[in-house]
Amino acid sequence: MPRSLWLLVIGMMVNVTGSSFLWPLNAIYIHDHLGKSLTVAGIVLMLNSAASVIGNLIGGSLYDKIGGYRTILLGICITIFSLTGMAFWHGWPTYPILLTIIGFGSGIIVPAMFAMAGAVWKEGGRKAFNAVYIAQNFGVAVGSALGGLVASFSFDYIFLANLIMFILFFLIAFFGYKKIKTDPGNYTSVLQEKKVVKSKSKLVALMILCSAYLLCWVGYVQWQSTIATYTQEINISLGQYSMLWTINGALIVLGQPLVNPVVKWFGTNLKGPIITGIIIFMISFGIAGFANDFKGFLAAMIILTVGEMFVWPTVPTIADNLAPKGKEGLFQGIVNSTATGGRMIGPLLGGILVDLYNMSILFNSLLILLVISIILSLIYDRPLKTNVEKQTVSM
Repeated sequence: MPRSLWLLVIGMMVNVTGSSFLWPLNAIYIHDHLGKSLTVAGIVLMLNSAASVIGNLIGGSLYDKIGGYRTILLGICITIFSLTGMAFWHGWPTYPILLTIIGFGSGIIVPAMFAMAGAVWKEGGRKAFNAVYIAQNFGVAVGSALGGLVASFSFDYIFLANLIMFILFFLIAFFGYKKIKTDPGNYTSVLQEKKVVKSKSKLVALMILCSAYLLCWVGYVQWQSTIATYTQEINISLGQYSMLWTINGALIVLGQPLVNPVVKWFGTNLKGPIITGIIIFMISFGIAGFANDFKGFLAAMIILTVGEMFVWPTVPTIADNLAPKGKEGLFQGIVNSTATGGRMIGPLLGGILVDLYNMSILFNSLLILLVISIILSLIYDRPLKTNVEKQTVSM
């Protein structure tokens, strides 16, 4: 990998390590420590994710206009400001307010990081995005493991640890990313491209794919919200729950030699890894629906992790392939805002279903959503094929 990509990988690793001290424990903190219902916890997480959606779109747009360096620093500064406040004031209602601002700041960062990764190693294709994805999950493994340990002493230390990691991330970005060239300003509107119909078709294709991506995230985020609180109710300890995310991150890092041959076998067919991953998601939720102890949830988490290794890096790869010149940031912003949208809708939807019905209804609903996701993934490129047929007829 190029040196510039290594710097991005290290920065992403530090960024996610800091965030992972807190995000797996958000629902538990709101429910158990602040005394709010699962529905209220879902609303708070929805606000955090809604702010991240806005941040993702703004971050992607800023990347195309002012470059990745200044965009990332802006996002980090907003996040550090909020984390400083949270380190001192994390009661109600200060906590949800600051958590929402953190969502906005961190949302600005991610699409710029992914767009920069694609820019510095174009020939790497999926490998560039997979490297950033691995860095994210290494951070998840380290951060969630340390987060569970720190939380067992006091939640107060969680907020301070998160702040320290983001200050370190700021130093890495400030001194390391300035020389990374991203060619800002060389962009045009999708509607101003010379091949207007083709550009529209690419955008429509991306939106269909992102709809499938959204549904996957609605299911996945239940592990951070409803499933997290459910594990506490069946006497799975906080340390054991945090260990699930440690295993998730470690398996993603260590399991690449097992997944890469399968991805290579699919070749240029990027639908293959996505469909495979979604089917594996369904198996995971099927097992989780019947689990009633740590071993059952551990098995479900391992299977879930294998599924995400196929899906998560592939979607930004397709977005990069579809993006018109100069709109790479926007397309990555759409992808990341879609993932964040799933994290926004998921906790609220899951909280309502569990509060009104039970966990069984939730798991059955998730399986239905994943079936729809498979259908959308199969047809996302139809607009591109239709456009080619129209051009052939006109010739």
